[in-house]
Amino acid sequence: MADIKTEIEECLAMADEIEKAGVVKDRINTTLRENLRYEFLRLIAVIDSADPHVDASEADFIMKTLGYKVTDGMMRSIVMNYSPDDVSFAFKCFVLTDAGDKIHNSHRHTVKLINTFRSLGQEYIASNENEMAQQLAMLTEYVGTMESFAKDFGLLLPAGNIREVKTEKKTVEEALEELNSLVGLDAVKKEVNSLVNLMKVQAIRREKGMKEPSISKHMVFSGNPGTGKTTVARLLAGIYNSLGALSKGHLVEVDRSGLVSGYVGQTAGKVMEVVNSAMGGVLFVDEAYTLTAGKSKEDFGQEAVDTLLKAMEDNRDDLVVIVAGYTDLMEEFLSSNPGLRSRFNKFIYFTDYEPEQLLQIMKGMAGKQDYVLSEAACEKALNYFKMRCENKSENFANARDARNYLENAISAQAGRVIAKGITDKDELMRLDECDLA
Repeated sequence: MADIKTEIEECLAMADEIEKAGVVKDRINTTLRENLRYEFLRLIAVIDSADPHVDASEADFIMKTLGYKVTDGMMRSIVMNYSPDDVSFAFKCFVLTDAGDKIHNSHRHTVKLINTFRSLGQEYIASNENEMAQQLAMLTEYVGTMESFAKDFGLLLPAGNIREVKTEKKTVEEALEELNSLVGLDAVKKEVNSLVNLMKVQAIRREKGMKEPSISKHMVFSGNPGTGKTTVARLLAGIYNSLGALSKGHLVEVDRSGLVSGYVGQTAGKVMEVVNSAMGGVLFVDEAYTLTAGKSKEDFGQEAVDTLLKAMEDNRDDLVVIVAGYTDLMEEFLSSNPGLRSRFNKFIYFTDYEPEQLLQIMKGMAGKQDYVLSEAACEKALNYFKMRCENKSENFANARDARNYLENAISAQAGRVIAKGITDKDELMRLDECDLA
C-alpha cells in the first residue's frame, strides 16, 4: 500500500509541475492535481463496474490510497459517464507535455503515469475477492486505451525502433493504380500524380541529354493517425524505384528512438547508420516533431536533425526523406530550425476520413480476410462511424478505428458461430449486425 501511495503522490506532484508550466489551456474547475486524483478513482470505478457496490474493504483501500470517502451512488455516477474510448483530461496533459517537451526532460512523465494507473488497478484487484478475471480485463482495456493514445504522439515506442520494408517491383502504372485504388485521399493522390508527371518529364529530358531542373524529393506528411501516411510512403518508394529516381526503392521506417542517443557524441553516428540503411530508398521518420521537442542540453534531438539535414543534402540524388506527424506539431518541428523547412519540396496534408469512406475501408479489410458484411451490418457500421466522426475524441484514429471495429466484430462472430455449431461457409464468412458493437 505504501508503495502505490508514493507512486500516486509522485504523479500528483508532476501534475502540479505541468500546471505551473502553463500546459493546461482548457478552463477546469479544479487543479490538475485534483483532476488527476479523480481520474485515479475513475479507474477503480471502471474496474468494479460490473458490481458498483463498495464494501468495507474496498472503501478502506480507496480512502487510504486516494483519500476519497466513496458511496455506491458516487461510483455508479462515474461509470455512467465513462466510455471505453475516453482518454482522461489529466492524462492528455501529461502526453502533450511529453510530446512537446514543455518541461525539460519530461519524456518519462507519461510512462510513469501509465505505470501508476496499472499498479493502482493491480493493487485494488488484489485487495478484494471479487471476480478477478473480469476486473483484470477492464484494467487491461483501460490502460490499453492510454497506451494507444500515447503511441499516437510518438511516445512509448521501443528503443531503436527501425523497420525496413522492401517494396515490390512494379511498373509506374501499376504503382499508381494501387495508389489511386485507395479509399479517399483525393488531395494526396493529386499531389503524387503531379509528382510522377514531373519525374517522368525529368526522365525524358535526361534521355534526350537535356538539362534537368534540380528539385528536392524530400517531403512532409502531416495529418492525424490512420490517414494513410505510411501506406503512401511505401507506395512512393516503389514509384521512385520504377521511375529510376532511386536505386533500390525500399523504405526504412524510424522514430526518435532510432535516431537519438542518450550520450554525447553518439547521436550523429546513430543517424548515419539509419541513413546508410535507407540509401537508395525512402527514409520515413514518424512523429518527427519529437526530434525537436527537447531544447535542454541533455537532449540530443537537435543534433539528430542537424545530422539528418546534412545527409539529405549530400545524398539528394539517391535518398528521399519523408517526415510525418500531427499537423500542428509538425509545424512546430519545421519552425525549429531556419534551414529545415527549405529542405522539403512537397507538403502533403492527409485529411480525416468521412464515415462512408471508413465503411469502405472496413469492407475492404474484411474482404481480404474472407469476411463479408451483411446489409444490416453495413448500416450499423456506418452509424458507428458517423458517431465517431461527429464526436471526435483525441484518440480518433481514422482507418485504425475501422480496423479495430472489424477485429472486434470478427471476434464476436467467432464466439457466435462456435456456440451455435455453424459450419456453413457462407455463414462463416458473413458478419451480421449482432456481431458489431
